[in-house]
Amino acid sequence: MDFFKQHFQAETLLEGQVFPIDKPLGWTSFQVVNKIRWFLKNETGLKKLKVGHAGTLDPLATGLLIICTGKKTKSIDAFQKEEKTYEGTFKLGATTPSYDLETEINAVFSTEHINENLIQEAALAFTGSIEQYPPLYSALKKDGKRLYEFAREGKSVDLKARIVQISKFEVQKIALPDIDFLVQCSKGTYIRSLANDFGRKLESGAYLSALKRTQSGNFTLSNAYTMKSVVDIDSNKNIKRVELTS
Repeated sequence: MDFFKQHFQAETLLEGQVFPIDKPLGWTSFQVVNKIRWFLKNETGLKKLKVGHAGTLDPLATGLLIICTGKKTKSIDAFQKEEKTYEGTFKLGATTPSYDLETEINAVFSTEHINENLIQEAALAFTGSIEQYPPLYSALKKDGKRLYEFAREGKSVDLKARIVQISKFEVQKIALPDIDFLVQCSKGTYIRSLANDFGRKLESGAYLSALKRTQSGNFTLSNAYTMKSVVDIDSNKNIKRVELTS
């Protein structure tokens, strides 16, 4: 049975399908959902189809995004609770208001005192139950308003720390000012906040310069579909390996 007949039949989609997707750089999770919903409705003739994702990825992040259709959207909460794995890069010596590349550098710090031993020692503080403040540039709500709306208006917000679980935090490569890392963490963990906190721990600054989600529960990035393989098909319903177009 070919890919289209197996996954993209109207009845199958309504009963519920789960698609692990490799989210492209620059796309919001909402844009991925909309693109796939449009594609599936267009190909099956369905007028209504529930489509949702299980765990937001920022536009500047890539990697595994779980897409659910039909009755499987009821499982989204369960998927979101699964532990997730990320790989990425911290850039030391500076900070940004968003803790990543969404905003410009707002402060520069010395890195002359930082060495491999100090970095590895700092990493030990970021496993287990840790206290973390969410970034002001985030979609969390306070008083019915998204935090990033306050940030863009230049308003300060009293943020509350949250407890998150880090089961693994590994420094994989050091090429100062860049540090490549791997982290396995619970729902609600902000890797951008982890970058900012890591810089503070080193008595310097840091921001997240790259991020890729590689696993969520039993789903892995190696088994994910690219957007081009999901969205672009030819007249015979075969998947086309063509360049991604937004």
